[in-house]
Amino acid sequence: MEIQTRKKEIMKVTLVGSVGNFLLVIFKFIAGFAGHSSAMIADAVHSLSDFVTDMIVLLFVNISSKPKDESHDYGHGKYETLATSIIGIVLLCVGVGLFWEGANKIYDFYFRGETLESPGNIALIAAIVSIIIKEALYQYTILVGKRQNSQAVIANAWHHRSDAFSSIGTMVGIGGAILLGEKWRVLDPLAAVIVSIFIVKVSFELVMPAINDLLEKSLPKEVEDEILSIVTESPEVKNPHNLRTRRIGNDIAIEIHIRMDGQMTVARSHTIMCEIERKLRQRFGSATHIGLHVEPIK
Repeated sequence: MEIQTRKKEIMKVTLVGSVGNFLLVIFKFIAGFAGHSSAMIADAVHSLSDFVTDMIVLLFVNISSKPKDESHDYGHGKYETLATSIIGIVLLCVGVGLFWEGANKIYDFYFRGETLESPGNIALIAAIVSIIIKEALYQYTILVGKRQNSQAVIANAWHHRSDAFSSIGTMVGIGGAILLGEKWRVLDPLAAVIVSIFIVKVSFELVMPAINDLLEKSLPKEVEDEILSIVTESPEVKNPHNLRTRRIGNDIAIEIHIRMDGQMTVARSHTIMCEIERKLRQRFGSATHIGLHVEPIK
């Protein structure tokens, strides 16, 4: 039931975002071409990437919510991590593309003497509307992402905010190009370049943790220390060792060896192990994978 509730909320927030992105894509492209603004066209491409990643989240969250089966003993959580990676990579490609296009226009303006068209007021209006809508989508999406502990939804929230940042830069560039005259029209592509740098930064912040999870990187030392502290709360547990941890999507896996009195009954050792598992799941989530291996103290 909890999994279905989580899936339903994630699907809802992603659908809301995808509708908003779709409408913005249409509006921005119209405003960009009608207003002769390269910054707005770049911003429209960014919104298009948002729409594509919304579709990716809808697809992968639907898969990741499935329970474990014969071919996925640890569940499908890594599909959500994969979705986060794809979102980050899409953002990186968009950022590099926007940088390249803006840099070329700046070069042509200063070194080839090419004249840039003045953007129209419709492009400025589109930028302002985009900032308002994308910030609202970010606030809504990050709230759901944190509440449901979803990497992909949080990544998508930051994609919304990066688009809001993009529109802020676009607004400044378009506004400056309109108000300050012909010599300042270069502010339009310059805005695209500055925004692209922020987009690339966000993409790395999303991709690197996701890649670490896919490569089975251990949990941070402070988390492992907390696990050891919980395990050793029982006075009958001695010398916990060979601790191995990793993430499985939004859940974690814990495997550890512990030592107990070799003369202890199987029933008693089982009771202690169940209590350790209960405490670990209480702290790290009910879906935490736990593997305890008991060794006798001779």
